[in-house]
Amino acid sequence: MPELASSSQLRLVAIPRLAAGGRWRVEAMRALSEPCFLWFTKGQGRVTVAGVTRGYTANNGIFIPPGVMHGFEVGPQVFGTAVFFGRDSDVTLPSQPLHLRIREVHAQQELNLLLDSILREMTSDTPAHDRATRHYLGLMGVWIERQARKAEADQPRPDATRRLVARYTSLLERDFRSGHGVAEFAAALGVTPTHLTRCCKSACGRPASALLQDRRLFEARRLLSETKAPVRQIASDLGFTSAAYFTRAFQHLTGTSPTAFRRAS
Repeated sequence: MPELASSSQLRLVAIPRLAAGGRWRVEAMRALSEPCFLWFTKGQGRVTVAGVTRGYTANNGIFIPPGVMHGFEVGPQVFGTAVFFGRDSDVTLPSQPLHLRIREVHAQQELNLLLDSILREMTSDTPAHDRATRHYLGLMGVWIERQARKAEADQPRPDATRRLVARYTSLLERDFRSGHGVAEFAAALGVTPTHLTRCCKSACGRPASALLQDRRLFEARRLLSETKAPVRQIASDLGFTSAAYFTRAFQHLTGTSPTAFRRAS
């Protein structure tokens, strides 16, 4: 599983800051190797989790388990908090993605107080602050579980289309570096490329090829901005047949060359 922007440590990050290095960091499809909870307190947009796109607005919570491909819009009016639990977290959390629409004011306030308490203890130097942080984090896990129980009827039904797209995004996350195209992924899933594309368009409004392209492009941008690996090495690592082909594809999709993108980053 890729170690994208993940850590063994708990972090609370203001959602606008996640896109500080470019909106591609949150909008492009990718997965983390740690659980993540997005709590939106203002604004609206779309979020895609495991290949299914839904709208979000204020007082929506999105839980994303490790290894689940996702991306979300962050406009200028969007605010909230992202909780990254860390790879070593022992908090009891759901095993499946959740989209919680919290309508009860007291439940909204309860979570906001928990987040404030976690942040206060994390940044404190008082005795036992680390233990207090873990306990508050455990209460947050309880809050998520209780709200998930209440919202069971609102969760999207796992119909055949969504199940297939979830399997595709899981396989894509594992093998996007292989150089395989949609045809190879579809064959591995036992369906035709046409059927896979139809299901992806139904679930998230994008063809299967766009999800594959988006995932590879995110990784290319990440490697260019966060490492000193040569462009030819990045091209090889991502399954491109040549550095020249990678450069043409990158420039076509982003409007800039890999070298220029690295320089600007």
